[in-house]
Amino acid sequence: MDHRVCWPILSLVLLSQLPGCEGESRGRPIPKENLLVFTVATKETDGFKRFIRSANFFNYTVKVLGMGEDWTGGDVAQTAGGGQKVRILKEAMKPYASAKDLVILFVDSYDVIFASGPEELLKKFQQTKHSVVFSAEVFIWPNRHLEVKYPHVRDGKRFLNSGGFIGFAPNVYQLMEPWDLQDKDDDQLFYTNIYLDAEKRASLNITLDHRCRIFQNLNGALDEVVLKFEEARVRARNLAYDTLPVIIHGNGPTKMQLNYLGNYIPKVWTFETGCTECEKDTISLPEKDNKFPTVLIGIFIEQLTPFVEDFFERLVNMNYPKEHLQIFIHNTQSDHEQDVRRFVEQHGDKYQNVKVIGPEEEMLNTDARNMGLDMCRQDVACDYYFNVDIEVVLQNRDALKLLIDQNRSILAPLVGRRKKLWSNFWGAMSVDGYYARSEDYVDIVDRRRTGVWNVPYISSVYLIHGSLLRSDLTKRDLYHSNKLDADMAFCQNIREQGIFMYVTNRHVFGHILSVENCHTGNLHNDLWQIDENPKDWEEKYIHPNWSRIIEDKILLEPCPDVYWFPIFTERGCDDIVEEMEHFGQWSSGGNKDVRIQGGYENVPTIDIHMNQVGYEKQWQKFLKEYIAPLTEKVYPGYYTKAYSFLNFVVRYKPEEQPSLEPHHDASTFTLNVALNKAGVDYEGGGCRFIRYNCSIQAPRKGWALLHPGRLTHYHEGLPTTSGTRYIVVSFVDP
Repeated sequence: MDHRVCWPILSLVLLSQLPGCEGESRGRPIPKENLLVFTVATKETDGFKRFIRSANFFNYTVKVLGMGEDWTGGDVAQTAGGGQKVRILKEAMKPYASAKDLVILFVDSYDVIFASGPEELLKKFQQTKHSVVFSAEVFIWPNRHLEVKYPHVRDGKRFLNSGGFIGFAPNVYQLMEPWDLQDKDDDQLFYTNIYLDAEKRASLNITLDHRCRIFQNLNGALDEVVLKFEEARVRARNLAYDTLPVIIHGNGPTKMQLNYLGNYIPKVWTFETGCTECEKDTISLPEKDNKFPTVLIGIFIEQLTPFVEDFFERLVNMNYPKEHLQIFIHNTQSDHEQDVRRFVEQHGDKYQNVKVIGPEEEMLNTDARNMGLDMCRQDVACDYYFNVDIEVVLQNRDALKLLIDQNRSILAPLVGRRKKLWSNFWGAMSVDGYYARSEDYVDIVDRRRTGVWNVPYISSVYLIHGSLLRSDLTKRDLYHSNKLDADMAFCQNIREQGIFMYVTNRHVFGHILSVENCHTGNLHNDLWQIDENPKDWEEKYIHPNWSRIIEDKILLEPCPDVYWFPIFTERGCDDIVEEMEHFGQWSSGGNKDVRIQGGYENVPTIDIHMNQVGYEKQWQKFLKEYIAPLTEKVYPGYYTKAYSFLNFVVRYKPEEQPSLEPHHDASTFTLNVALNKAGVDYEGGGCRFIRYNCSIQAPRKGWALLHPGRLTHYHEGLPTTSGTRYIVVSFVDP
């Protein structure tokens, strides 16, 4: 019996076509066609629906008893109870009380999965040569003082569990017939007292399934049970007894483990078929935008986070009609107020409504998350609530549509840290309620196994049915806990309600940013993310054609050994220029320069060094990751260290410094990147290589020149005749 949740009971009534003689019935197989299934269930929980799916897979015919009735069997999550099940089943069994050719199976259904069909079940029952067989477990419940009365067993589980038993109909009815107790009395204690009475045990011919041939109770046996992948089917195998149980029961505190097994058994996911249930119960959104469901998106900025501006840009570009979206933003960070304000000012009127809770209101994270849920709960027009933390990067523009189509009560898209195993779900939990790695976790994160997975913990981004908030989740406070953080408290509350949480990796949705080292104090702090979030930095700042420069022959050679190629996006160029102008401490352009060794510059420019703005380390990383690989291809035989002692942004103005006299660079090779547009931001400019009488004029914004520094490539900066020209220069391998 389950000691925590009120679990209904299933009865399978097997109508044998054999003669009425009990002895003859046992000697010949019982036909599977003579099967009628009863289950006592007062509510259609997710667990009940899963049980029905497994029963249907093996063609069990199920008739439900007690559905819609009030549960009066006590709070079995906290104490003994469950007598209501016996009362209902006793009444249902009366017509079969004298039917000697029937076999009855009772099992709980909220936390039970069938792993095999009626043929195997009946065969194993007949092999016991008993009239009634109860499931067995290692724990005694609810009266531990009865342990001394239990018969000793040489091998196997010793104690009775009432979550499952099978027997001939007359024996089963005689077993239940004495019941005259209250609904809140304990069903397992009732059956235990009968079993411990030696005379009754003998007369009813009762035994226990000590070696888990028919029933597998998971409580106390988790180390014994593993998945067994057969051809296009999955079983649970008991390693201790080398048996394949027919019925798997997640009794007591083993619901999460049963959910894990239920991701596979009996044929939910196999290596041959992949996910077999992913397309079941799905929906299709209407083609017309005006028919779309209404979604409230709750956005939570709870810590300093990079790329916030990009988050809102993706939100605006999401492939979902804005007139069916409501926005709720909770922002605790003053550094991000400008990003939120800009989004609301530019796009707020496109949505149904926008509500912002800012840092000045000092609302706690937990309170804000509860508020977001309640906003959807109170609005009958709110079909879904979509929780998104600011560090989530949803690159899939159809993410919201895909989640709605999948049609699960609570569903999270899989997102994780790039090139790491950290993600927004847990496949298992430890005894103390924290992260534990499930056997399949890595395969799910790496998408070697794709599907929709029942998991104990989700965070960061998930979709909840609005109807669920107005039915099973009416409790206003789902995020508070004395010991747990908001996400853990939320998931615990969901699990306690018997509601399943799923994560899907059927599609690539995006990833989660690292926020451990979020740089602040500059104008464009995202520039500093090249180490912490290198791929996101690349997508924002590196030209999309960079990786195809050699392959697609984008690399140009306008002068001998001078290579020209795209390197920065327009945004990258703009952020560098704006960062330098924001810093503002441009050099004088004279020969005296205390910033360099020796304090004297032969060919001075008006510039700002990268180390002046604290960007030297990040720029060296850029040279190593993006310039060095290219250098080794265009200058074969030379392997660069990609070290530069001098990296700086130069500003040319006609009235300030229009040009640069002929000179050699103090480098093995030089990088020179144009940071703004010729003909738009300035006129003139360019670079002339004197030895070759070759000039590059009107350089393209974001494109780099790569050329040898010493000896051969004596060059000069051509005059800027109007406007302001910016370039960034590195003397590499001095």
